[in-house]
Amino acid sequence: MKLTFNLKFLLIFLAILITEILIAKYLHDAYIRPFGGDVLVVVLIYAFIRIFLKTNNKKLALGVLVFSFLIEALQAVHYVNWLGLQDNKFWSIVLGTYFSVYDLLAYFVGYLICLLFKD
Repeated sequence: MKLTFNLKFLLIFLAILITEILIAKYLHDAYIRPFGGDVLVVVLIYAFIRIFLKTNNKKLALGVLVFSFLIEALQAVHYVNWLGLQDNKFWSIVLGTYFSVYDLLAYFVGYLICLLFKD
């Protein structure tokens, strides 16, 4: 693992971030917003880390997947309430409030996309 700056991943990160914002703001369907947004969030986190770290892409992708699964498990026990953020719309959206097995599937698809990036 080495500190670096990677313009390619900065651009990927920004493109996905803009896409996520547009999906959240304008798309209110039953498939792309909930599933596609969760797929993209894994790639978004992966790309953000790759801006600053040169590391083994497979290990990093797995780490992001595990992190995503952990957050989803915390949603099952309503951790947003534990943190006292249930009335804060921004943090409730960012951290998530509902567990779904479909989210785990979406995170796994995002993980598979991350594996397509080379070291």
